[in-house]
Order: sequence, then structure tokens, then C-alpha cells
Amino acid sequence: MVSSRPRLLAFVLASTLLAASASAQVTAPGGGAEPKAAGTPAVAAPASAASAAASEPASPPAPAPEPTSSPPSAGPAPAQPAPGAVDPASGRPLGANGKPMPELSPWSMFMDADILVKGVMLGLAFASVLTWTIFLGKTAELMVAQARLRKSMKALEGCSSLLEAQMMMAKQRDVTAVLVQQAVQETRLSADIPGDGGLRERVVSRFGEVQKTEGRIIRRGMGILATIGSTSPFVGLFGTVWGIMNSFIGISKSQTTNLAVVAPGIAEALLATAIGLVAAIPAVIVYNHFARATKGYMESVGRAAGAVGRLLSRDLDRARGRPLTHAAEARAVAEARAVAQAAE
Repeated sequence: MVSSRPRLLAFVLASTLLAASASAQVTAPGGGAEPKAAGTPAVAAPASAASAAASEPASPPAPAPEPTSSPPSAGPAPAQPAPGAVDPASGRPLGANGKPMPELSPWSMFMDADILVKGVMLGLAFASVLTWTIFLGKTAELMVAQARLRKSMKALEGCSSLLEAQMMMAKQRDVTAVLVQQAVQETRLSADIPGDGGLRERVVSRFGEVQKTEGRIIRRGMGILATIGSTSPFVGLFGTVWGIMNSFIGISKSQTTNLAVVAPGIAEALLATAIGLVAAIPAVIVYNHFARATKGYMESVGRAAGAVGRLLSRDLDRARGRPLTHAAEARAVAEARAVAQAAE
């Protein structure tokens, strides 16, 4: 009885070891056994238990799990352009989206501007061209008029009477010739009036009308210069306000305040103001120049009128010194008629 207890205890221990090894083969793939905990003493199995374990057939290894198919990767994310990078094809800097930024030249800004802003720019450009056209034309006109006036003034210095001055300037068409013709015509119309009878006042009145007419002629185009110089900045400012308003509308639609997005529209708007100043500043300078030039020319016309008035005064003094005879009156009338015919 005593000898059967160790055998029974060995059988129970062998059964426990076989059950533990079977459970380790099922749980661990590939048939590997779990490692023993540290500090657990190893128990030596008796020879009968080892032979029983060897006589049992080995359990088949658990199948390896099939690899699950993963979705193909989308590849590496595109690299963002470095700040200050330049597109090698166009030579322009790259934006945040990797595309070349638009070229901000005056022509490209004009082409990308709103239709109303384009109209403002074209109108201001036309005003600038008109300013320089008036400048060139008025400069040539003043140079020719002043040259003719100087030539006529030299001719009047050698004349002693209106009849001589009229004969000398019969083929001229400047303001001095007109003054001489007006004086001669008034003398002819007043030939039947005894004495001077206010002849000088009537001639001076005619001279005033001639000077006013000449002033209007020589100042033609200056009103346009004044209008361009005073209104061009405000017209350009109107185009700028309209363009900036469109830029803010674009900001609200794009939901971004990035300077690279809003800068082109603001630059296009400011271009209208720049063109307005380009049109206005030369117009003001040219207007002031011609205001001084025409003032000097009209002073020369006044001197010419004074020279013709002196010729008339000499003729009246000569007529006053003659005896008032019928023959003298007849000669005066004949001279006036001859002057009138020469004028015609």
C-alpha cells in the first residue's frame, strides 16, 4: 500500500505536464512553448512520463496567418516650394500653390483690370497725348507769331505814315497788318468829319477789339490744358476706388487675406491714379508755361498797336498844320480813298 502511493503521484504529475505542454502548443503558433516564469524551479519528469510523451503523435503546427492586403500608398506628399523659389521656365517667383505668380508689369495690370478701370486708363492716356499735342502745336504757333511780329515791328520803325505802312504790309497777314488796316479804315470813314473829331478814340477802340481777338486766338487749347490738369487726378482716383472695391469683393469671395492674392488687384487700381498724375502734372506745367508765353506775346501786340497809333498821330498833326482849304480837304479825301483801295 505504501509502495503504490509514489506511483500514483508520479502518474498525476506526468498527466499535468502533458496537459500543460498541449495547451502551450495550441496557443503559441509554430509549436513554441511559453517560457517559464522566472524563479520557477524546473521539475524533472520521470522516465515513464518522458516515454509516454514521446509515444504520442506530434500535433500539426498551426497555419501561419495570411498577410492582410494593405491599400497602395498614395506616394510622398509634394514638397512645398521654398520661399523665394523661381520658376525656371518663366523666370517668375513661385506662389504658395507652386504656380508662377502673375507678372505685375504695367501692360499686364492694364489687361487684367476691370472694364471700367480700363476705360479710365484709356481716357487718361488720351488726355496725356492731347496735352503733348497741344504743347507742340502751341509752341510752333507762338514761335511763328512772335517772329512775324518782330519783323513787322522793325518795318514800322522806318515808316512815317499809315499809307506807307499799309503799302509795306499789304501782303502780310499778321496782327500788325490788321492793326494798320483798322486804322486806315477808320481814317477813311472819318474823312468827312472836320478836325480829328474823336478819331483817336475810335481807332483805339478798334485796336482793343483786334487785341482781344488775337488773345482768343493765341490762347486756343489752354482751356483744355486747364481742364486736364484739374480733373485728371480725380478721374484717376475714381478708377482707383473702383478697382480697390473690386479687390475687396474678390477677398470676400475667396475667403483669404493673403497678400499674394489681393496685391494684383490693388496694384491695378493704383495704376489708374499713377496714369492720372502722369496726365495732370505735365498739363499744369504746360499751362503755366503758355500763360507766361501768351502774356509776353500780348505785350508785344500792345507795343505794335502803340506804334500804329503813333503813325496815326503823325498823320493827324500833319493834317492839322495844313491850311483848311478846299484843295487840302480834297487831297485828304483822295488819300483816304487811295488807302482804302489799297487795303481792298
